[in-house]
Amino acid sequence: MAVNTKIALVTGGSRGLGKNMAIAIAKKGLDVIITYNSQKDEADAVVSEIESLGQKAASIQLNVGNSGTFDAFFEEVKAVLKNTFKTDKFDFIVNNAGIGIHNSFEGTTEEEFDLLTNIQFKGPFFLTQKALSVMNDGGGIVNISTGLARFSTPGYVAYASMKGAIETLTKYQAKELGARGIKANVVAPGAIETDFGGGVVRDNEQLNKMLASITALGRVGLPDDIGGVVAFLCTEDARWVNAQRIEVSGGMNL
Repeated sequence: MAVNTKIALVTGGSRGLGKNMAIAIAKKGLDVIITYNSQKDEADAVVSEIESLGQKAASIQLNVGNSGTFDAFFEEVKAVLKNTFKTDKFDFIVNNAGIGIHNSFEGTTEEEFDLLTNIQFKGPFFLTQKALSVMNDGGGIVNISTGLARFSTPGYVAYASMKGAIETLTKYQAKELGARGIKANVVAPGAIETDFGGGVVRDNEQLNKMLASITALGRVGLPDDIGGVVAFLCTEDARWVNAQRIEVSGGMNL
């Protein structure tokens, strides 16, 4: 194994896109820490799969919507870095964990808005802020956004608004952390067949066909379409990619 193997922290890495990202990153030769909210068994399975690829891996419980737990979380990260990875810092953070709430602008409640804010914006903001003291210079931040921040699909107003905020945050992170050689980029998936949002894109045939019809490549996305792009941003090949929004949607709503 290479000396000084880089380490990536992927939030929400136990299933869906996060799982795909974590495994794709491992295939690039990085070690991986994933977080899970409640599915420890699924997280352990991802760790085992990464280890089978010849990389080190660990999982830690985290609710990104509860910023009050972040200090304790990073104490656990430091312990895992020391015990599992024999180091004291990691290199990349991928802010993937999240939920989707489908509601109109008129119908969105304050409770829904606050929940989305905490998970989709406040969480990544302060998690990354606290991560800086445990990150190596020359690493990177990958924030996950959505095609819905570029085009509008009724029913996702609050979710997409948070992702718009994430995209602005990313530019500021790139500007302010450049002195440390830390890059910050956005990956914005289009419609993907996962269990996200109750699996609606995957399971609703009518919606699936509609989304495929507005996509230049003629289908909706799969998790395998996304993970490799995130993994690329965690490699030396992406060393000069900074403050960019990379949409991975097959060409939706062109």
